Amino acid sequence: MLECVPTHHTVAMEIDEHVISTMDVGIAFKDYPCKINSVDFHQSHDLLVTTSDDESIRLYDTAHATLLKTINSKKYGVDKICFTHHTDSVLYSSKNGWDESLRYLSLHDNRYLRYFKGHRDRVVSLCMCPQSDFFLSASLDHTVRLWDVRNYGCQALLRVRGRPSVVFDPRGLTFAISMDGGAIKLYDIRCFDKGPFDTFLLGDDTAVIADIKFSDDGRLMLLSSMTSNIYVLDAFSGKKLHAFMLELDPENGTLEASFSPEGQFIISGSGDDTIHVWSTNSGHEVVSWRSYGGVPAIVKWAPQRLMFASASHVLAFWIPYLSKRTFSLAPNVGPVETDTMA
Repeated sequence: MLECVPTHHTVAMEIDEHVISTMDVGIAFKDYPCKINSVDFHQSHDLLVTTSDDESIRLYDTAHATLLKTINSKKYGVDKICFTHHTDSVLYSSKNGWDESLRYLSLHDNRYLRYFKGHRDRVVSLCMCPQSDFFLSASLDHTVRLWDVRNYGCQALLRVRGRPSVVFDPRGLTFAISMDGGAIKLYDIRCFDKGPFDTFLLGDDTAVIADIKFSDDGRLMLLSSMTSNIYVLDAFSGKKLHAFMLELDPENGTLEASFSPEGQFIISGSGDDTIHVWSTNSGHEVVSWRSYGGVPAIVKWAPQRLMFASASHVLAFWIPYLSKRTFSLAPNVGPVETDTMA
């Protein structure tokens, strides 16, 4: 049972197909001058952080739908971002073309706590371990690096083929790396130096995997490819369970899909300015909507709330219709109307 996003009270609702079909944009932040390129929810607090091509980092309170803070990174640029376990600190990669260091930033006082140097090309995937202070980064320099936020130096380096993507499983014991040829290699973090303990192959699709996710129970894997195809795999056997084909992003961007918190549903944007939801059990489409503000390249569910965020040139919070009235409005934000395409 998840909570709707409240202002003054909590409403508990079961997540099911009926509830999802009622979801609509509760609030939209329309003051981004450029495309949003990364979004992350904190795993245990009602916080969301974004990065944008305007070189800004923005922190939101998702329980009250308010912008808390904007920090600019004009010198280094900003690309991928993720929360650490602390509510006031994030890790992010640069986007300036000359310094590929990762930065550990305190949002509280806009102070860099640590730099992580080693990558020689753009970092395209960044993931915090859910159970420890380790994190992973994957770069176009064909390396994956394991770091500890408490130490400056790289803890381990793995050389891979092509453009990699990385993710930890929910227990923090296993991590997955995608690489060229539609291969996903699984490593035990306690003995990764012995090589992968399993390898999954997509078979007929050899497209580059741009993003990987595990479901919260660790049973399923979700792959988003550079060709806008989405695959659901059994995380234990590698068996392909479902495949969904979407429209390509006309701006040559990549689409990032996600699981609902209980793993029952998958949600993704499409290059034709739509958002789609499918059941992980049957694979059938539950509902689709017209998006707002362009191609919703990133769509993510909140871990603790019955809501999701979509990001294009606009950041939108989607909630069940009955709870939409609980959002308060602020300058440059507002409710919008969307068309359900079910």
